[in-house]
Amino acid sequence: MAQLPGRKRSQLPDSAFAYVDSRGHRRLPINDAPHVRNALARFNQVVFEDETARERARSRLLRAAARHGIVPIGFVSGQLRAAGPRSLPSGQVTFLMTDIEDSTGLLHRLGDGYSALLADVRRLLRLATRRHGGREIDARADEFFAVFKHATDGVQAAIRIQRAIRDHAWPGGAAVAIRIGIHSGRPTLTDAGYVGLAVHAVARVSAAAYGGQMLLSGAVLRALDGPPAPEIRLVELGVYRLHGLPDPEALWQVTVADLPVEFPPLRAVPAAPNLPARGRD
Repeated sequence: MAQLPGRKRSQLPDSAFAYVDSRGHRRLPINDAPHVRNALARFNQVVFEDETARERARSRLLRAAARHGIVPIGFVSGQLRAAGPRSLPSGQVTFLMTDIEDSTGLLHRLGDGYSALLADVRRLLRLATRRHGGREIDARADEFFAVFKHATDGVQAAIRIQRAIRDHAWPGGAAVAIRIGIHSGRPTLTDAGYVGLAVHAVARVSAAAYGGQMLLSGAVLRALDGPPAPEIRLVELGVYRLHGLPDPEALWQVTVADLPVEFPPLRAVPAAPNLPARGRD
């Protein structure tokens, strides 16, 4: 990378540091411990082209960290968690969890091509999460886990995800469908990440959905900063018993005009005879 006229590289403003590009190749050298710490802190700000590029950049940063005796804070499924748990939002937060419907079927159909599909899915998920101020917590197999400080941002990110998945040209004409669960709560933030019932709850909400469907809990409804945007309608689906949770949970479906709205009955046991669905505009 060319040096700015009249300035030494060490004099570049902190905001200018971008150590790797989208392919995982070096843009700025990592010459000393402060550079390593800056690179680690900004790792998750880079939108990589694929998982190969991310791993290339990750390996480069780990080697640099080792040379300067710096131990990065934590790993999540082999991915660098650069900023560490302390930088994640605390208090009332909103979790979003996704997975790919029939991922096993896609794997059998695409074979080695499935890894490229999964990389594309993760890239779209990360873009949507960051666009709405969210933070990635974990990505393993076909699952993706993110957190938002504001419930409205989590709902908007879910809609952006579904539109991005719909509009993407998938290899071999594959049909990719993502189910999304959203839940709000006050988990405990520890050095190991989030701990608490809210983490389990969002996984159960996601598991109750179908590909293309966006479900949220009653806790999200209560956490919304205000009425959703005019284009968004929230449809009450009833109260359900979700595996491992002590109390029944009211579930709502997020609907917008340009995305599918009709799905089979939820993959969950109703807690009581469900009333006819009603929407909240």
